[in-house]
Amino acid sequence: MQTTIAITNSISKKENTVYLIKSYTDLKKYPFSDEEIDFIKTQIKKNDQSFFSFNRFQKWDFVHVFSKTDYTPENVESYRKAGDKLLSDIHLNNISQITLIDSIQFPQGVIAFAEGMALGNYQFLKYKNKEQKKSINSLHKINIFSKSINAKLVHETNILVEAVYITRNLVNEPVSFLNAEKLAAEAKRVCTEAGAKVEVLNKIKIETLKMGGLLAVNKGSIDPPTFTIIEWKPAHFKNKKPYVFVGKGIVMDTGGINLKPGSSMQDMKCDMSGAAAVIGAIYAIAKTKLPVHVIGLIPATDNRIDAGAQVPGDIITMHNGTTVEVLNTDAEGRLILADALSFAKKYNPELVIDIATLTGSAHAAIGSYGMVGMGKNYKNYMEELKISGEKEAERIVEFPLWDDYNKLVESDMADLKNIGGANAGAITAGIFLSHFTNYPWIHLDIAGPAYLDTRNSYRGKGGTGWGVRILFRFLKDNCKN
Repeated sequence: MQTTIAITNSISKKENTVYLIKSYTDLKKYPFSDEEIDFIKTQIKKNDQSFFSFNRFQKWDFVHVFSKTDYTPENVESYRKAGDKLLSDIHLNNISQITLIDSIQFPQGVIAFAEGMALGNYQFLKYKNKEQKKSINSLHKINIFSKSINAKLVHETNILVEAVYITRNLVNEPVSFLNAEKLAAEAKRVCTEAGAKVEVLNKIKIETLKMGGLLAVNKGSIDPPTFTIIEWKPAHFKNKKPYVFVGKGIVMDTGGINLKPGSSMQDMKCDMSGAAAVIGAIYAIAKTKLPVHVIGLIPATDNRIDAGAQVPGDIITMHNGTTVEVLNTDAEGRLILADALSFAKKYNPELVIDIATLTGSAHAAIGSYGMVGMGKNYKNYMEELKISGEKEAERIVEFPLWDDYNKLVESDMADLKNIGGANAGAITAGIFLSHFTNYPWIHLDIAGPAYLDTRNSYRGKGGTGWGVRILFRFLKDNCKN
């Protein structure tokens, strides 16, 4: 169940409450005793304490003191994390509804606090039995009492939280439920509901389009591949040429013939996190009716072992006619993305952004604290995307795509090979993809932050929904500019 955020125009004496304040003196206008205010004052000065809780027997009052109320991405992120941190007290006391009192007049911080609570409250309980579902998080609703926050901002935040929930649900689903056809069906259900147009290409159509990369990866599967096209094109949009998002949709990656070890395979249902992020982002864009023309492309299959599976040494012909020598069947994501990137040329795009859990090298380089980005001919868009990422705490570390790296994907047998050498794995994957683009293009490798083994604040554990918020913010800011 999604936690919803709402505006309230009154403060109930019986409502569980969180007071967001700049100084203990702010509490003098609220029902706190002099002794309580003195206690808070002393603890702030003595122990640098910023969080306090008061049991009123019929309700709880929480107080959070924020020393920083100026806008910086770092400050806003600290508010999100503070909101998430409060959840442990909320669940411990089985609180279902709480009211935030804004005494700091910092709308970005207050809404971020609520957003952190809502995102941190996510749970994936679909496969739990009835007894285990009793551990469901208690919080259902967050009310905000504020003079500085308007209904439009709250509405947008709710949609964005919902989009992240949708994305996390997709990532957390096992392939026994979410094969390529089911992923396409879910994309169609979700995005059509938001007002977007969705077309799903079946295997016959994919064969007609000669998408050799997607078909080669699918050869070991018992399920057919899909290629999903999502389009949001409102009556009045501001961009002359469409933005295109491409999401990697490997619904399960065994590594193929180059089989992954068991410990590296157990979470590989998450290898479609890029596809899920595209679905979530376009859902949010359409639901908020952003005046922008955007297209999502999702090539999808699983990568399994079967008698007919591709093997190292195979040479395949891609959608654009490029031949590729497959030297490692576990470097499959770039094969399906390459077909989609080639297909994207037909739209004469303003910019193409692909997002994928593509390489362990990206994860090894920067961990789960950000994503690796690279690209070509992207004008000012990379800097704008980085700024959007800072705002949403989905940060980008840009890697180079120097021409020197091209020699690492040269093949003796074909136009390209699908892996480079032992070094610069994230970059050689990007270099490979660049051969299928002739337009402004950015590649985002989210192998680190897309799926977490341990809980990380409001991002939770399991699927994080990484990518939804940065893509939404990027297009929203671009509409303004």
